[in-house]
Amino acid sequence: METNETQAILKDLIQITNDRISAFGKVEGQIWESYPDIKSEYDKMISHTKVMKNELINILRENDSEINDESSSVRGNIHSTWIDIKSAFNIDSVNSTLESVISEEDAACKAYEKALEEDGYSSETRSVLEDHLYHLKQSHKQFTEILEYRKNKD
Repeated sequence: METNETQAILKDLIQITNDRISAFGKVEGQIWESYPDIKSEYDKMISHTKVMKNELINILRENDSEINDESSSVRGNIHSTWIDIKSAFNIDSVNSTLESVISEEDAACKAYEKALEEDGYSSETRSVLEDHLYHLKQSHKQFTEILEYRKNKD
């Protein structure tokens, strides 16, 4: 059974996951036209992010916690708006958008690292969070490699 504090942290992680899904959606239309060869990796990241969200929701449901799984954080909404603005006015919006997504992935990694500093999780929940952090770091690495590939190709 999770504590009230860890349940609140899990709700924040759901919001961060929703923000990631939104950020991925903003990248999708800009990248695949030029780089269709990386779409399958991207699709895996999106799919896994949705699995992560469902795992967090299931943990909260097991604890009879009220969940608003469609909300995005205020920080995420501001960040998404910033991505839209930069995309509209930036000459090289693909690189700019990728940099924004990398920043978002970095923030998600830090949020999970901070969450894992807390006590009060069941061993199963801690294992889920550690797995999520591993995949976040992999996603961060992949987006960084995509950006480096783009910059070296141009």
